[in-house]
Amino acid sequence: MAWGAVAPYDGTMITELGHFALILAFAVAIIQTVVPLIGAQKRWPGWMAVAEPAASAQFALTAFAFGALMWAFVTSDFSLRLVVLNSHSMKPMLYKISGTWGNHEGSMLLWVLIVSLFGAMAAWFGGNLPQTLRARVLAVQAAIGVAFFAFIILTSNPFLRLATPPFDGQDLNPLLQDPGLAFHPPFLYLGYVGLSMTFSFAVAALIEGRVDAAWGRWVRPWTLAAWIFLTIGIALGSWWAYYELGWGGFWFWDPVENASFMPWLLAAALLHSAIVVEKRESLKSWTILLAILAFGFSLIGTFIVRSGLLTSVHAFANDPERGVFILMIMAFFMGGALILFALRASALEAKGVFSIVSRESALLVNNVLLAVSCFVVFIGTMWPLLAEMFFDRKLSVGPPFFDAAFTPFMVLLGLALPIGSAMPWKRANIGRALRPLRYVFLLAVAVGCLAFVIQTGRSLLGPVGLFLGAWVVMGTIMDLWGRTGRGEGRLRRLTRLPRADWGKMVAHAGLGVTMAGIAGLTAWSQDEIRALPIGGSLDVGSYTVQLDNVERLQGPNYVSTVGSLTLFQNGKEISQLRPEKRFYPVAQMPTTEAAIDYNLARDVYVVIGDEQDTGGWVIRAYIKPLTNWIWIGCALMALGGMLSLSDRRFRVAAGAAKRATPVPAE
Repeated sequence: MAWGAVAPYDGTMITELGHFALILAFAVAIIQTVVPLIGAQKRWPGWMAVAEPAASAQFALTAFAFGALMWAFVTSDFSLRLVVLNSHSMKPMLYKISGTWGNHEGSMLLWVLIVSLFGAMAAWFGGNLPQTLRARVLAVQAAIGVAFFAFIILTSNPFLRLATPPFDGQDLNPLLQDPGLAFHPPFLYLGYVGLSMTFSFAVAALIEGRVDAAWGRWVRPWTLAAWIFLTIGIALGSWWAYYELGWGGFWFWDPVENASFMPWLLAAALLHSAIVVEKRESLKSWTILLAILAFGFSLIGTFIVRSGLLTSVHAFANDPERGVFILMIMAFFMGGALILFALRASALEAKGVFSIVSRESALLVNNVLLAVSCFVVFIGTMWPLLAEMFFDRKLSVGPPFFDAAFTPFMVLLGLALPIGSAMPWKRANIGRALRPLRYVFLLAVAVGCLAFVIQTGRSLLGPVGLFLGAWVVMGTIMDLWGRTGRGEGRLRRLTRLPRADWGKMVAHAGLGVTMAGIAGLTAWSQDEIRALPIGGSLDVGSYTVQLDNVERLQGPNYVSTVGSLTLFQNGKEISQLRPEKRFYPVAQMPTTEAAIDYNLARDVYVVIGDEQDTGGWVIRAYIKPLTNWIWIGCALMALGGMLSLSDRRFRVAAGAAKRATPVPAE
């Protein structure tokens, strides 16, 4: 090259800089772990102050590394091994971007990006925290980052290069080439890693030997944010399973589904338990234990997805060596935290005293039901592995076990929820608390009886589910109305209630709507399957599906068999449906794209199968009652969480006004 000439642009330089930024972020995380911990122990303000700029620097470096990897996917840089294995030049841009985290290595980089983001947010918005507690929280959060940075760099480096880049890539798993799956993992990771902040607060509080009402106020927003993201992520995954896998189900107790559901249950328990710590300074030990276990189950989920011990359509990796590394991380953090918990248990003395009949007791019942239901899911998920390891028996634990073992706890939770919300703190009169709910109970029973009368079968599942949903929804509305007092002006006072009260009502109502939707779908679903010639039809319920035509179309990176069908109800045309069966030549894999006529009362769900030797096509049609209530309920739960999170009383900064002096460190 001549002197003074400018080198041509090379996109590989960005990925090399991203690799370098990843290593620098690892080094910064080590500094952020060690220096502030020593500073907090020695009471050295300068050393403790290192935590905040280090948290910001760690996030900036990790974000640059992740952005560099995304750039490699967007530009189809096939010199990177990861891009070759998970992308293709003909893939739509959305899936090039989502391909960044649609694999093991990229998803782990997203994981540490979110770890560093939450740490940086604690540094940016935690100025009201006592200096020693803030330093220790940021140090523990950085320690989690150190473990996963080491895991990525040593076992799962996304920036590994190929000596001879191929002309094109091997494409992303076709099942992941869907909008629902494009956004499902980031939301789940925001939930998983959000629980790392509650873990960091718990361990920092144990190190300091102090848990009080202020701690409860600080930890609640992080727990609530994690729970919201988990709710959205689980709902997106469930919706994807419903319309993409072609069998009409929204949940099939897959190990990876359970891996996200277990932390969600514990996060819900932690959220309610932290309320008792904040309001009454009770249940301290239990709340700390829940904070440890909630993040621990997030690590268990990571282990399940990536170890290869349990197979799933969602699994990212099948590598026992990586699984051992994650197991070591889990043993270090969980074991260390539980040992610290045992050593500090005597310092977590409860101050608030409450009666057996009180809101505190109701929240404790809520916690027990959620924790036990999580344990049931855990046993069902891990039992096949344990049976093979210890008894040399191959077992399969499927939906019948989970439905039978898990459902009773959710029924009890639904029954108890309006009652607990109606009780006052410290001491309650059960008769006085239940009096406003008597009409709600009668209305809910009437809804259940009406469902029993009009249903074609005589199963109790649907009516009981609708009774429970109506009981929870109307009970939460009655609880909100009861907060407006008596006399004139109740509507005006209703509009002035804190957002947290509205958020609680909306989230609890969402749970009731979801319960009713699940019960209706499970109890009243119908289906019919038949090989239809062109012009043929099949009946399912009061609907008729007629096959008009079948054609083959070329997509961006797939070939599709598309059926054109007309949907009739009682002889009247109501919709045109176009189900697809796609084949991805690069991945050599088919997928099913169901056609769904959505309705608030039901879905008509149609799938096209293979062509028969006789010339017909296999068509399967389902009637799915109340399916959309499930997604509406999940959306309401997430919305309720957001409303509560927007309430100033429950932001981290809200605790500052209640403390005239810093909380002592020891």
